[in-house]
Amino acid sequence: MDQAAQTMLDNLQKNTGKSLEEWKQIVSDSGIQKHNDIIKFLKTDHGFTHGFANMVALKFRGTDAGSAESTEQLVEQQYVGKETLLPLYEKLVTEIRQFGEEVELAPKNAYVSVRAKKQFALLQPSTKTRLDVGINLKGIEPARRLEKSGSFNAMCSHRVRLETLADVDAELLGWLKVAYEQAK
Repeated sequence: MDQAAQTMLDNLQKNTGKSLEEWKQIVSDSGIQKHNDIIKFLKTDHGFTHGFANMVALKFRGTDAGSAESTEQLVEQQYVGKETLLPLYEKLVTEIRQFGEEVELAPKNAYVSVRAKKQFALLQPSTKTRLDVGINLKGIEPARRLEKSGSFNAMCSHRVRLETLADVDAELLGWLKVAYEQAK
């Protein structure tokens, strides 16, 4: 479990007086099963913030990244039916790891978060033919391939769409390096 997730769990107990296991039992006793319904229940009936309600819902349903057997399993699952995108992912990871020892890959269910002290990018196989790279860049205007993130992911300011190995070029790596430097 990463430090941020552990901090949230510690704060859940501190803020509510109940452990994650106790909250999972409360959700179970409610009979609610759907993710969004659990969030609504915890926010409305128990005064949760969205972040804590989402965490409890994910843990209750076992659909959070921490419930997977391994981080490798999470990445494998992301590329089922999208195997042609794996070489893009692997090339990106190889290049990004060269930025520095601080680079940390944190696979989630749908994407891989790329962090230094904070997240600076994410790698997401969005379709069978496209891998999206979300990038957190301060002070850089979108232009051509470097799009405004829009509805892609609220955690990123920009997005670059990749379809071939040639798309992993010096321009993309330059943007990623700037985002990495800003996140250190």
